[in-house]
Amino acid sequence: MMTLRQVEVIRAVMVTGTIGGAAKLLNVSAPGISRLVKYTERSLGIRFFQRQNGRYFPTPEAQNIFEQINGVYKKVDDLSEIISKIGRGGLSELRIGSVPSISQVMVPRAIERVRRRYPDLGIDINILKLEEAIDYLMLGRGECVAMSYRLEHSGLDFMPLASGELYCIVPPGHELAGRKQVSAAEITRYPLIGIDPNDPYGRIMAEIFARNRLAYNITIRARFGTTVCALVKAGLGIAIIDQFTVAHGGYPGIELIKITEPTRFDTYIAVKRGAPLSLHVEHFIESLRAEMRAVEPSRGNGKVASARGRKK
Repeated sequence: MMTLRQVEVIRAVMVTGTIGGAAKLLNVSAPGISRLVKYTERSLGIRFFQRQNGRYFPTPEAQNIFEQINGVYKKVDDLSEIISKIGRGGLSELRIGSVPSISQVMVPRAIERVRRRYPDLGIDINILKLEEAIDYLMLGRGECVAMSYRLEHSGLDFMPLASGELYCIVPPGHELAGRKQVSAAEITRYPLIGIDPNDPYGRIMAEIFARNRLAYNITIRARFGTTVCALVKAGLGIAIIDQFTVAHGGYPGIELIKITEPTRFDTYIAVKRGAPLSLHVEHFIESLRAEMRAVEPSRGNGKVASARGRKK
């Protein structure tokens, strides 16, 4: 039997034609190469080389062995190529889902981190409603879903992402524009867009309104944050939006105002219980958590980049 080291040395001598060349190729000493060649020939009872004018030529008996050695190296090269592709994500696909509020700004920023680490990784992103997340995970369509709410389901596990707050958004020139804070009572004086008590974020404000016995007028219902922002920008009312939808200037042309009452909420990553996670999805989760926690009220001093690029 030949060891991998013996195979490596014999091939190096065969390729370079000299002991010195083999030593340089392998970055070792020439005497060590010479000793190993002699030991291999002696232990196997095979003469690999004939020496002529200081150069080493394969013997006729060793030709078949050299063909096999080249075959071994071809396999090693193939293995190295596969390992390299795996390291760059080339043979895999990241399949993730997200609710709209997190997908608008936070998911793209996390994906940018993933792409830097795995430049060849295939990526499939699905924007899901809360009720669609269960089938998405249970049927194996994706590995994880970024959620704005924790569901009760025996087949799912939930890992914390980050906490956030709700903000009041108004168009430029509105009576509330320029304010640093606004109360729930003040918000109800204006037509509201998109407050749905069944929505996780809408439920927070609905409870605040109910607790303070405040009546409010919903003039337009729109489920997705981008649509709500567009309606506010058009001057059709004011709205309540989560900070992640509008973080980092995610929607220009509106102004953000902090709400006086506590509006803190938690977000989660949902995964199928018992299903192993790939390295790629683990890195995505770490990246998404880092991006979202960077703008958490407790970590970012309660500041959120406004849609006009300033701090409120």
